[in-house]
Parts: sequence; C-alpha cells; structure tokens
Amino acid sequence: MLSLDHQSPVPLRAQVELLLRDLIRRPKYQKGALLPEETKLAVQLGISRGTVRSGISKLVFEGILERKAGVGTRVSNRHFESGIRAWHSFTHEMESKGIVIQNTHVAFRQVKVSADIAQALQLDRPVPLWQLERVRGWDGKPVLQSTSWFHPRLQLKGNEDFNQPLYEMLEKATGVRPHHARDQFLAVTASAHQARLLEVEPGAPLLMRRHTAFDAGNRPFEFAEVNYVSSRFTLTLDMRRGD
Repeated sequence: MLSLDHQSPVPLRAQVELLLRDLIRRPKYQKGALLPEETKLAVQLGISRGTVRSGISKLVFEGILERKAGVGTRVSNRHFESGIRAWHSFTHEMESKGIVIQNTHVAFRQVKVSADIAQALQLDRPVPLWQLERVRGWDGKPVLQSTSWFHPRLQLKGNEDFNQPLYEMLEKATGVRPHHARDQFLAVTASAHQARLLEVEPGAPLLMRRHTAFDAGNRPFEFAEVNYVSSRFTLTLDMRRGD
C-alpha cells in the first residue's frame, strides 16, 4: 500500500519522487510494466494529480522513466545514468574494495561563509549556511578531511545523521538527488587545523578536491573541499579516447 506522510516537513512533491524511485525498483516495473495512472496514484496518496505529475516529470527529465501518450509511463529501457556514469558515495566506493570507512570526526553547524563559497552555490551574497566537517579513514588512520556547505533551499534541520552515506541521507531528508558534479583538483599543504585532524605535520602535502554537486535542474546544492593525505590515498582517473 503506497502512502505519504502528510505531517512530515519534507514537501509532498519530494516524497512523491522518493516513493516513485522505490516503486520502480520492484521487479515487475524493471521488466517493463506500466506504472499506475496518475489519477489512481493521486487518489491513493491523497494528493493532487499535479503533484504526482511533478514527481513523474522529474524522473522523465532524468531519463529514468519514459512516458508515451495513449500508452502510459514505464521505466526507460535506455539504462540512462544522468550526468555521471556511476555516482557512488565514498563509503560505498571503498566498501567495494573491501575497506570499511571510519568517521573519526563529525561537526555540523551554521556558519557565515565567504564570498567564494556563496558564489559556488550561486547565492547573491554570503549568508549563514549549514557546514559539515568530517574526518574519515580506515585501519585507525585518518585519510581525508572534508568540509561541505549546503544551499539554504535544502532546509536542513541540524539533526540529520551524517554517519550515513551523504547523498543517500540528503535524498531521504530533502528529496534532492545529485545529477552531475564539477570537480577541481589542487596541490595544497596542511594548515595547523588540518594537520591536527589528519595526524600529519603542518605543511604536509595534501591533494584538495573542490567539488560542486548539482541537481537535475543544474542548481548547485553542495560545495565541498576535500583534503586527502597524499601518502595514504591515490586518485586514479581512467580515460578513454572518444570514437
């Protein structure tokens, strides 16, 4: 039985989108069965048809669903992964290599940000934003320190569980799903603060990754600076020549 939480602070349209993503994972829809009609879903969920249509349209835009007039809506057979070939959290990526990630430091608070961070998130001016700082590693050693800033439209509350994979948690809490990202890599040295958290000497070489995550509407919702201990982490990029 499909249902929504009408008392939840998460907007109904976002709940509908999450519900649809769960629904289409069922084997019959993966095999090509048509989704229930919009009117039927609206009645069952106790919402307007427009809200249902908004959720379906979002997944059509992402290429996950395809809709044909006079036929209906089903899972796309194009196997389209929008923006990024395979979007994995760092936790899941390391799990696939048999490495268990440990969070040794998590701090979440509102801070006033610089003009550069405001610009990265396409804000008109610097405003207080939620900032997440984490230190993660394995085998008892810290490997990376990350600081993320989140766009106000996510409406984070401050009680989110950031021990979960970040983008899975954000999607559940806000309905926002990453579509594509922009990354920039720089060689930097550890500040005194970073050196303490990462257990290295101040001035030790670090690899910095500046990361901006966008939703399907090309709107940035997270800007992050991730600093890796160069001696404990190797970044490998596989590239292929286009046809």
